[in-house]
Amino acid sequence: MTQHTNAPDIDYSNVLYDHFGSIVYEKKGSTAYLTVNRPQAMNALNRATVAEITEAMTDARNDAGVHGVIVTGAGRAFVAGADIGELAALDALAAERSTAVGQGLMSLIENLGKPVIAAINGFALGGGCELAMACTLRIASEHAKFGQPEVKLGVIPGYGGTQRLPRLVGKGMALQLILTGEVIDAQAALRIGLVNEVVPADTLLSRAQQIVDAITANAPLATRLALEAVNRGADAPLAEALVIERAMFAICTSSDDKREGTEAFLGKRKAVFQGH
Repeated sequence: MTQHTNAPDIDYSNVLYDHFGSIVYEKKGSTAYLTVNRPQAMNALNRATVAEITEAMTDARNDAGVHGVIVTGAGRAFVAGADIGELAALDALAAERSTAVGQGLMSLIENLGKPVIAAINGFALGGGCELAMACTLRIASEHAKFGQPEVKLGVIPGYGGTQRLPRLVGKGMALQLILTGEVIDAQAALRIGLVNEVVPADTLLSRAQQIVDAITANAPLATRLALEAVNRGADAPLAEALVIERAMFAICTSSDDKREGTEAFLGKRKAVFQGH
């Protein structure tokens, strides 16, 4: 069987955090690229990797010069799951602490306030599928594979998979994937709404960058508040969610970006947004 190697082109001259051992974190213009870089372990998420991704994502959130983030994996996998050796050693107390840390990372990504695009180059299983689901949008290469196979190891998804997967694909399909542990290909993931697009492997990162550019060309404040409205509203009854939307809309209308956007439209010129 042919193996597809979809390793991203990592430019180490842009790497700012050379103390990372499990990821490569680089900034190209206003986009931060985070590559999970444990190809020998199929980019499995161990404690060190989760900590490094958390540090990088926190930097991306706090850096005003970063307008969007692209997450991908080195080699044949996006992230092929958790570190099984670490999982095998967990007792109940350690497991609760570990999942709390992992869920915290996924919530950080989901609520970053900036678009985070998962460029899924290969296997996205277990924690890798959960990582992808926490991102704003998911672009998959034609060779990507998805699944939540935790039941085959005697556990359940612990980084948000039991909650985000039903929200993306519906309760019935989510239960089928979680309870069978089956792995699906990129086209099946597209059909059920798990990913937004499937593209050839050699265009994966360029397409992800196009999407980041399209989003970040818009008003940064409106982008952040739209993300907040969707994320907060998804967990609320409709009436409460509409109140959230009204509040976010009202904040936008009092912003300099709204004034700039409307004046630019009426003046038939390109808007120059400042993010406030």
